[in-house]
Amino acid sequence: MGNGDTRVRGVAARAGGWSARHRWAAIGIWLLFVVLAVAAGSAVGRVDVKESDQLKGETHTAATIIKDAGIEQPAGETVLIQAEDGRTTTADPQFRAAVTEVVRAVDGTGRVANVTSPYDAGTISKDRRSALVQFDIRGDADTAGKRVGPVLKAVAGVQKEHAGLRIEEIGAASIQKTFSDAYGDDFNQAEYSAVPVALGILLIAFGALVAALLPVALALTAITATMGLMGLVSHLQPMSKTADSVMLLVGLAVGVDYCLFYLRREREERAAGRDPGTALRIAAATSGRAVIVSGVTVCIAMAGLLFTGITTFESMGLASLMVVAVAMVGSVTVLPALLSLLGERVEKGRIPFLHPDSRRERLARRGRSADEGSRTWSAVLKVVLARPAVSLVVAAGALLAIASPALGMKTQNLTLDQEFGDRLPVVATYNRVNDAFPGGSEPAQVVVKAKDINAADVKAALSAFQARAISSGASRGPVDIKVHDAQNVALISVPLVGGSDLDKANKSLELLRDTVRPETLGTVDGVQAPITGQVAGSHDFSDQLIGSVVPVFAFVVVFAFLLMLLSFRSLTVAITSIALNLLSVGAAYGILVAVFQHGWGASLVGAEGVGAVVTWLPLFLFVILFGLSMDYHVFVVSRIREARLRGRTTKEAIRHGVVTTAGVVTSAAAIMVAVFAIFGTLSMQSMKQMGVGLAAAVLIDATVIRGVLLPAVMALLGERNWYLPKWLNRLPDLTHDESAPVAPPPPAVEEDEEVRV
Repeated sequence: MGNGDTRVRGVAARAGGWSARHRWAAIGIWLLFVVLAVAAGSAVGRVDVKESDQLKGETHTAATIIKDAGIEQPAGETVLIQAEDGRTTTADPQFRAAVTEVVRAVDGTGRVANVTSPYDAGTISKDRRSALVQFDIRGDADTAGKRVGPVLKAVAGVQKEHAGLRIEEIGAASIQKTFSDAYGDDFNQAEYSAVPVALGILLIAFGALVAALLPVALALTAITATMGLMGLVSHLQPMSKTADSVMLLVGLAVGVDYCLFYLRREREERAAGRDPGTALRIAAATSGRAVIVSGVTVCIAMAGLLFTGITTFESMGLASLMVVAVAMVGSVTVLPALLSLLGERVEKGRIPFLHPDSRRERLARRGRSADEGSRTWSAVLKVVLARPAVSLVVAAGALLAIASPALGMKTQNLTLDQEFGDRLPVVATYNRVNDAFPGGSEPAQVVVKAKDINAADVKAALSAFQARAISSGASRGPVDIKVHDAQNVALISVPLVGGSDLDKANKSLELLRDTVRPETLGTVDGVQAPITGQVAGSHDFSDQLIGSVVPVFAFVVVFAFLLMLLSFRSLTVAITSIALNLLSVGAAYGILVAVFQHGWGASLVGAEGVGAVVTWLPLFLFVILFGLSMDYHVFVVSRIREARLRGRTTKEAIRHGVVTTAGVVTSAAAIMVAVFAIFGTLSMQSMKQMGVGLAAAVLIDATVIRGVLLPAVMALLGERNWYLPKWLNRLPDLTHDESAPVAPPPPAVEEDEEVRV
């Protein structure tokens, strides 16, 4: 088939054809969509996730009781006053004077309420060397960090007047402020630096400024539109700040990838001698289709997070799903219009030192077959295809060895000192409070709801719980009970034995829930007594996350399998796709466990072995990696299948598909690895684990999986790669195969013509 009669069909091909013919309309519609999405999101505002709504179970029940009762729980703060020299005690006049000054100073700021002296509340350590002044920050607890500054300043002023004492503040608001000051800018900087990093890699890949800017521009407009849409959707599904960051990462990754796939194919067809219109139609019919298959697969993977039942994860999944869908639509609509409009001008802004080809080399490049592709990957493929069984055993064996530490994976929510190490003063304060008052900095809270909170049997049960909590060994006290008569609610604060040691604190929590509560409060009919608090929330989060693993894994794997089956009409391709992706995820898990749990090579990435992988990361990584890995897999296998349908042998098709996609896969992977590695440089251990895990997995996926294992497996399978049982022929056909255009002879090149691949 010649240049002029290339026919295209399928959604991507039709969309690309329409956009190329109506380019100004396509560009205008896209820009209007972005503007309207942002305007609509701004007009309706955004609903953010509230901490009390994030979990189900007892934590959620307790929050609901408190909310329905109209009881406000402001952010609690504590000032530790401690004798440093070992001689001063809480009975000394100097110590008492310091306590009095702290109470006066914090109360004088006008930002606090319910200031309590340790001499009134009994918050004095057993060794009589430490005491706690406790109070609440006025206003909404979620924004208390923005108002605690004057209080911290007042406490610091008292500290200057008492050199022999340690006077330090810690609490929900001060930790919130410390986190924001120390790492808020750091986190934002990592997000913002992702764009110039991606642009730099694209400049190296394309060697032309305009061609490099196109993918970044498409990704940024997709991200901008999604930010607006998130405002609209948040009224149905509240959004979190974490969802913003994940959406930006995923949007940049897939937005750049999809545009990269499309643009490289169009350039390749033009380099083969086809006119711009034909090259664009071929790119729409091939890479455009691969973008749709990949995009739908990624959306399915992200939708898996909706099955966790955890609001933060649901918002992350929904935000990621939306940005992938928007980027996918933009890639098959506005991108063809832009390429049609720019034509040869897409090569403008060439960077000579990046691609210093002589005119003779460019002429040779024009005449050279695209089959030659990457010389490096051509050499690798020569070895792999010559010895596929050996290559399979070596590569799979290496990845299984890397994945093996994952068998001993331990997950937990990180404590403050594990998350931040000893870099922040607040961590040392946190540890000192826990040493002097075990469990006092993170007490459990029992929310008791009764028909009549002052009934004799209820009062007796409350007193019994208070005594039993200490005698059972779950707490060393003091167990404080605050009764809200009008609401028939009582709040019991129980410092847990174990303190910041989560394993011990969880045992204390289980003792309260499984033994103390049933034996005391459980004996009164009509009494609700859910137990919440920091340790309880962490425990409930872990339980809920573990419970969602099977449904999330099953949903993602089954639907990805079905989509691959329908898109490639091959049972073998669908099975190998899932198997290779699971192997890639397993290797990522192994690296995480080796580095962060066992501490092997942790110093190489500026990390510390904290003895565990953060609880939410394995499931999060599975969903993100499974989705993003499909980008490469769909693109490479689509090219292999295309070559096979054009009459090449299976081995020739494998070689053609891998080497001709190697450049774009390498560039796309380099961008993802670089962006994720930026997050691996953050000081927070959870962000470092996420960055290292994602970067390592993408690197493995783009090299060992796509460059060695995939061609080795397909070479061994031969014609069985395209096997589809007869009874499956009734399934819908989503292949939309295109007729193979015949490459015309290379046209003559004028003396001053610039030719690029």
